[in-house]
Amino acid sequence: YQGHSCHILYISVTSEQRTKRVLAHLGPVTFCCRQTHSNMQVQAKKCQSGMLQVLQQRTRVPTSFLTYPSHSCSRSSKGCNIACHPKPTAKFICSSLATSTPASAVPAPVPPPAQPASGPLSTSVQAPGINFNTIANTGAAKAAMPEWKSLLGGVLAGAYISFGCFLSLSVGGSIPGIATSNPGLQKLIMAMLFPVNLMMVTLCGAELYTGNTAVVSVAMFEGKAKVSHALRGLFYSFIGNWIGCFGIAAAVAATGLMAANPLPSAVAVAKTSLDPQTAFVRAILCNWLVCLAVWMASSATSLPGKVMGLWPPVVAFFAIGLEHSIANMFIISLGIMLGAKVTFVQLWTSNLLPVTLGNTVAGVLCVALPYALLYGTLGQRLQRPSSA
Repeated sequence: YQGHSCHILYISVTSEQRTKRVLAHLGPVTFCCRQTHSNMQVQAKKCQSGMLQVLQQRTRVPTSFLTYPSHSCSRSSKGCNIACHPKPTAKFICSSLATSTPASAVPAPVPPPAQPASGPLSTSVQAPGINFNTIANTGAAKAAMPEWKSLLGGVLAGAYISFGCFLSLSVGGSIPGIATSNPGLQKLIMAMLFPVNLMMVTLCGAELYTGNTAVVSVAMFEGKAKVSHALRGLFYSFIGNWIGCFGIAAAVAATGLMAANPLPSAVAVAKTSLDPQTAFVRAILCNWLVCLAVWMASSATSLPGKVMGLWPPVVAFFAIGLEHSIANMFIISLGIMLGAKVTFVQLWTSNLLPVTLGNTVAGVLCVALPYALLYGTLGQRLQRPSSA
């Protein structure tokens, strides 16, 4: 159903445990309905039924324990939408057996119906529309962060990305036989190890510029973040990423572990030798995949699901050979520190500038904008004139 939103305000549960589960897992729930004038009451019942179904899936509380208050429906100003609202006296209630419901009046819990073996209904992955709202709220929180938090989170993200690069280069540079006989296998091995960095960013919490370009942009498109706040957060996360990457590169160079490894220097020379147009296009494709990895991880509600969601797109961009600005901060800096014939000016002008621009374009235009049109208020605003 599309159109105006209906909100669950009245929930009755029959045990203290279920009460806690509802409070812990409910979060914001919105379900929308749309219909012509002639069938408003029927559509309101569909809206109510759909809300209860979404709520049951989110909380795993049987629908027999969920109730909805009486509602009123009214025509919109354009006469084609309806909005279901609770009566003014309705308020949020969570009652338990111990405080409000006599034991004799409580129906026995009804177990959820068994799902067919051919296609069980998964509750470990959020639907795309719900995940979009989750990302919009996350983006709003990121944009509202004070500068020092965005900077500190950026430093951590830069360090985490660097650790993944360090691991990948260490192993990749230690298998010269495979590199000579089967370079594709070497790239695949390195790519399989690399995503440990985004896993740390996602699960531990940090401010990675490349992923934030999509997440914060969604909040802007939804009107949940001001453009100035979003740009401020992106700026400080980028500066923090550079500090974290440069610091870890200096630490790795000081360990001596990479002194005999030829990969950092070779990669630094290769990346700064790209022409700007090539680097820009590779950067767009790269961050498209990275933002999809963040998107997929966000849709999962379990640790294995998040890891499985983010791993394949990151493996893909690394194995293909695309350009990620934050990873390049570490790799090229480390190459320079280990003796590559590259300067820090070349690092910024020949690589980071076009790559950062391409990464930004991908996050905003390739990921945030299309999903805002599909699932957000931006798409609804564009649809209204044609449906009037």
